[in-house]
Amino acid sequence: MVSIQKDPLLQVETTCRPLLSELQSIWDEVGESEADRDKILLELERDCLEVYRGKVDQANRSRAQIRQAISDTEAELVAICYAMGERPVNIRQTEHRPGSLKEELSALLPYLEEMRKRKLDRKNNFLDIIEQIQEVSTEIYGSETYDSTEIVVDENDLSLRRLEELQRQLQSLQKEKSDRLKQVVKCLSVLSSLCSVLGLDFKETVREIHPSLADSRETYGPHTHTLESLEASVKRLRELKLQRMQRLQDLATMLLELWNLMDTPVEEQQVFHKVTCNIAASEDEMTEPNMLSEDFIQSVEAGVSRLEKLKSSKMKELVLKKRSELEEICQKTHLVCEADGKTGDVVAAIESGALDPTSVLEQIEMEVAKVKEEAFSRKEILEKVEKWLSACEEEEWLEHYNMDENRYSAGHLTLKRAEKARALVNKIPGMVEALTAKVQNWEDERGVDFMYDGNRLLSMLDDYTVSRQEREQEKKRQREQKKLHGQVGAGQDSKPSLLKSSKKASRMHVGGGNNRGLSAGVNFPQTPKGESSSAAKATSNSRPVKKDDRNGTQSPVRRAQGIVRNYTFNGRESEPTVLGRPCSPISSPASYRANGDHFDDYDRLQGNSIQKPLLKNETSQEEVTNIASSPP
Repeated sequence: MVSIQKDPLLQVETTCRPLLSELQSIWDEVGESEADRDKILLELERDCLEVYRGKVDQANRSRAQIRQAISDTEAELVAICYAMGERPVNIRQTEHRPGSLKEELSALLPYLEEMRKRKLDRKNNFLDIIEQIQEVSTEIYGSETYDSTEIVVDENDLSLRRLEELQRQLQSLQKEKSDRLKQVVKCLSVLSSLCSVLGLDFKETVREIHPSLADSRETYGPHTHTLESLEASVKRLRELKLQRMQRLQDLATMLLELWNLMDTPVEEQQVFHKVTCNIAASEDEMTEPNMLSEDFIQSVEAGVSRLEKLKSSKMKELVLKKRSELEEICQKTHLVCEADGKTGDVVAAIESGALDPTSVLEQIEMEVAKVKEEAFSRKEILEKVEKWLSACEEEEWLEHYNMDENRYSAGHLTLKRAEKARALVNKIPGMVEALTAKVQNWEDERGVDFMYDGNRLLSMLDDYTVSRQEREQEKKRQREQKKLHGQVGAGQDSKPSLLKSSKKASRMHVGGGNNRGLSAGVNFPQTPKGESSSAAKATSNSRPVKKDDRNGTQSPVRRAQGIVRNYTFNGRESEPTVLGRPCSPISSPASYRANGDHFDDYDRLQGNSIQKPLLKNETSQEEVTNIASSPP
């Protein structure tokens, strides 16, 4: 009974049976025929079949729809999984027990909703990344690269691999944006430094590139055009900086040259001190504000123009000063000045414009440097030359001292000087020998002659040596000749002859009342035989003054040349007696013997011993002559 109630068909049959019974009763009451009854029942049966058929068809359609829904759901799940790059999961395989189609569909729908949600999230991620890519790309490359009004996402490829690719692209663009921003900041910093050095308005400069760059409240982007404009501006200003640097350094060089030429005081140089300090500065070292501004460079140019005007007025004075310095150095070092032309001619040529004063000064400065360098190598030799010349002067003084008959009454100091002079004169041969060797080594090392006031020093030394030897031979010949004269005059015994001989000897050895001058070192000239006593006196009164003036006022140059010239010419004279011949060599042993004889003879002369025999008088005369001519 329970099973019958649960069966829908039995329930329908149970429900229809009372209706059929009621219909039979009605028919019976109406009196319907069996045919009509069968016809009505057939219609009822047909209607019932139609209803059942409709319901079956409806059920079939509903089943088909459910199956289609399941199929569509599975297909959508597969498509979503493939689009997201995931492997699809078969729900039917996961369910161990089979169920109805609705249960199966109900099981698929939650999974489908989950996958749809994941797909939507993934799509939103794509949209977000693509939007950022478009935004960054627009900032970098401009709106011509991407259309910011339309964002298209390929829903068939929402995989993580594609998402990672877009993320890497976004990171690359962001890095490029960051690098460009750093480059923009760097360019702005360089522009600020360049504008500061060049004296330009930084804001006005960057405003011409992009208005947002001049306003600190606005954010500026790393657009390609902006960056290119910044780089072009940096390049342009850097080239301008290099040009102005070159101008300023050229002006600094001119300033230094003008200061050196005109000996400008340090106080005046301080005005442009920062200009000359940067004469060799590099581009990176030139960072002082307004250092290369047009106004500052024009002020420096004005200063250079002012100095150029002063240069022409002071050039004559500078040339004279440098020329005088060169001549002074040459005089001190006994060199011949090699500068072209005389000072007056050079100044006249500068004033007429025939010569460039700068080139003249450069040439003189080169000569000064050359002379200073050569003077350093000549220093030791010149010191030895000065010692030799001093010894020659002492030798000349000693020569005149020995000719003075009153030398022994001159005083203790004069006698001491004579002793020192004899000791110094004895060293002259060694001096000459050492000096000659030194000069020869100097010439061998440099391959040029050692010049002393325009003459070769070795030639001067050779002339001195030859002259010394000739004087030695001449004095020896004179002594032999006087001995011969003494022997001839020994046979004459007359008193008048003795007096005449004594007076003659007195006239020959005494130059008058000026004999005391010899004790003071005055140089007396030579008096050849045959000249009268008056002529000798006249010569003595005139020539010594001239010689004293020459020796006292001349430079070491002419003094050396004069001494050598005296040695050369006086040593070759043929006069039998030479009184006051300068620089005669002295032999120490002979000098001591001669001095001893001269003391005896001097006592005899002071005692007026004229009455002695003639032979003795001639012998004394010969000794006196030997003392005057022999070396000490």
